[in-house]
Amino acid sequence: MSHAHSPAADRPLTALVNATLHTGDAVLAGAALLIDGPAIAAIVAPEAIPREAEVIDLGGGILAPGFIDLQVNGGGGALFNDTPDLPTLRRIAEAHRRFGTTGLLPTLITDSAEKRAAAVAAVRAAVAEGMPGVLGIHLEGPHIAPARRGVHDARFIAPPDADDLALLGGLSGLPALVTLAPEAVPPEPVRRLAAAGLRIAAGHSTATWAQAKAGFAAGITGVTHLFNAMSPLGSREPGMVGAALEDDTVWCGIIVDGHHVHDASVRLAWKAKAPGRLFLVTDAMPPVGASEDHPAGGFQLYGEEIRVKDGRCVTADGTLAGSALDMATAVRNAVERVGIPLDEALRMASAYPADFMGMAGRRGRLRPGLAADLVHLDERLRVRTTWISGKMAVP
Repeated sequence: MSHAHSPAADRPLTALVNATLHTGDAVLAGAALLIDGPAIAAIVAPEAIPREAEVIDLGGGILAPGFIDLQVNGGGGALFNDTPDLPTLRRIAEAHRRFGTTGLLPTLITDSAEKRAAAVAAVRAAVAEGMPGVLGIHLEGPHIAPARRGVHDARFIAPPDADDLALLGGLSGLPALVTLAPEAVPPEPVRRLAAAGLRIAAGHSTATWAQAKAGFAAGITGVTHLFNAMSPLGSREPGMVGAALEDDTVWCGIIVDGHHVHDASVRLAWKAKAPGRLFLVTDAMPPVGASEDHPAGGFQLYGEEIRVKDGRCVTADGTLAGSALDMATAVRNAVERVGIPLDEALRMASAYPADFMGMAGRRGRLRPGLAADLVHLDERLRVRTTWISGKMAVP
């Protein structure tokens, strides 16, 4: 690969040295990562760094692909459902970047048709302007099972009508994830949406094993927050959990915060799923990355007060309402609480969600030609620095 670089370029060739590289494919000590503008140029030995490169000594630690979180409801004191606009998206993305997330899907849970349309328009505008960190959108509902709605507002839950399907079909061309209950949406619309390039996940579902499998056959390729808000694994009825664990082609997101899923259940899921098909999500709410201007504490969801205590976001009756989890903590929990090897936990936070969303050719690993979206972690897996499209920020 040529490393010629125009001296007039805004960002010169940069070499990041003195950190262990977790590339998503290998663990490399004593190697340098070269960044050319917004992309990764090469991984080379230190003595092969081009003379014109600016060398940044990271002082140890781990350099890994930036985290990709496919389920982010809020952050920095902001909730996407409250105000689905560009300032909210910017605040959420900036809050999560402090915890190593360099790409996310702002997630709108079940709401009105008007709110959904506003959310889609805001994300489309953010992607068009290249807002750092915003990759696309996740619409979680409203085509879900009322009996497994969790904190979702029952007023807006319904099977999709022609207008709903038109809105979803209009997502074509935008990285988009749609969570629905397979028993609530017929196979034919699922097939059409999947053919249009949308990623479809099953979630908030009472589906039997057979209904879940029929959904997978129609084009559902993911499961949203495995174990939570879905029919459980039973001896004679495997349910959604059983179908998700059994099918080696299906990706599963999982919330590893110690509240949503027992550590032993996470461990079992990791052992049961085919390699590369289990990934980390946060389901984060406004407390993540909150500041003095937007303090961490209670927040409103559908006009109801959500209390935050000991890392749990709950309604007055104790229903979990998203999480206060960030991706760096999710990685630490996967390693320290569950016992997942570090290199695998890092892949669960970047490579595998990128694979699920069809982004493996653009991000999720440290490879030449991919986006220079990076996170630098210390030995305790705390975030030191991030880069998005080669631009460095210090949390």
